[in-house]
Amino acid sequence: MVYLWRMPMMVRDIQMGECCHCANHAQVGDLRHYNMCILVDLMHLLLVVLAAGVSVLAQEKPEYTFGTTTVSTSGLQGRVYFLKKNTARLPKFDRLKSVGTIYTNTLNVTPRQFAEGFPGISRRFEWFAIDYTGRFWIDTAGEYRFRLLSDDGARLSIDDEELIDNDGLHPTATLSGSAILSRGIHTIHVSYFQGPRYMVALVLSVAAPEEDWRIFDTEKFLPPKDPGEWVSGTIREVRHSLRFGEPNRIIEK
Repeated sequence: MVYLWRMPMMVRDIQMGECCHCANHAQVGDLRHYNMCILVDLMHLLLVVLAAGVSVLAQEKPEYTFGTTTVSTSGLQGRVYFLKKNTARLPKFDRLKSVGTIYTNTLNVTPRQFAEGFPGISRRFEWFAIDYTGRFWIDTAGEYRFRLLSDDGARLSIDDEELIDNDGLHPTATLSGSAILSRGIHTIHVSYFQGPRYMVALVLSVAAPEEDWRIFDTEKFLPPKDPGEWVSGTIREVRHSLRFGEPNRIIEK
């Protein structure tokens, strides 16, 4: 490339009828040729600077897998906990002290390697747990099916009723449960823990009445804008999935 320190060389070359940039011969005093070479060089330099800037930003940009530290009032709030090595099941969270809080609208951590930790909280990437809580609005009453994929253990509760128990140390596994939900506000509780490094997974999906499966997103279950229309929802006919081949059972509410 041609930089400022090479300008004296270019002045000399103009006088000699040669170009130090492209090694082509030019007529003596042909400034257009040298101006074009300088322009090309400056464009190359600009591209290098831009590429370097993008590279730096990519290296500095943190990766958020389970949620961010940006506060959200409409999404899920997840409290992060550290676990003792060789923990085999979800802990009793009321006996632990949270090390930080993250927020997310979805739980869509497909099976992957996890080594970045929790930006802004900790670099811990194994032996941790997250306890998510939140609320969502049901506009159309009916049977809602929920599906929870996790690696390692996870549980799902709606309105304090456990629908899915996928606890324990295990590779990626999926269980589903369902319940009839009335119109109104419902609570959701998802507990998750990761054992030894490095694979993780946590995906919560939902299927509304007469609809296909989709990722559960709190932004799709927002209440009416008028608080006067808000009512508490109810839950009944819980179909509970358990691990280890145990059959489903219906709990009448």
